[in-house]
Amino acid sequence: MRTSFDFTPLHRAAIGFDQFADLLDRVLSSDVEQPTYPPYNIEKVGQDAYRISFAVAGFSESDLTVEVKENNLIVSGRKAEEEDKERTYLYRGIATRAFERRFTLADHIVVTGATYENGMLHIDLKREIPEALKPRRIEIKALSKDQPELVEAKPVN
Repeated sequence: MRTSFDFTPLHRAAIGFDQFADLLDRVLSSDVEQPTYPPYNIEKVGQDAYRISFAVAGFSESDLTVEVKENNLIVSGRKAEEEDKERTYLYRGIATRAFERRFTLADHIVVTGATYENGMLHIDLKREIPEALKPRRIEIKALSKDQPELVEAKPVN
């Protein structure tokens, strides 16, 4: 049984939170089961740095693709079919089926690089907050009668 939620009041009452409402709508309306292949970890490796690690045994760097489109990170893998036709397996426990994993990136998260080592694909991400969005401390001054009204902003960092 699927419960439907109406986010129309949220769109009316919250200005600038359209992406959040769309994300909630997308998550709650998704009837499709999330894929579990390939397994992956998401780590926080610094104050503003993250790493997604995929276990992609059996794939080479040329079989893997990492793309960023708008605010989506798309990781896909496709094994060349001619390699498997040359082999005869008695038991096949290492899956090399094609896959595609999608992640929605938050604002100001950028992919800084990807590395492949020992069957692990590591994708490094970093939060880069623009200077205009960083907190600023506003100095409070007493106003004298002969001094014009000026407010100066100084960066906190």
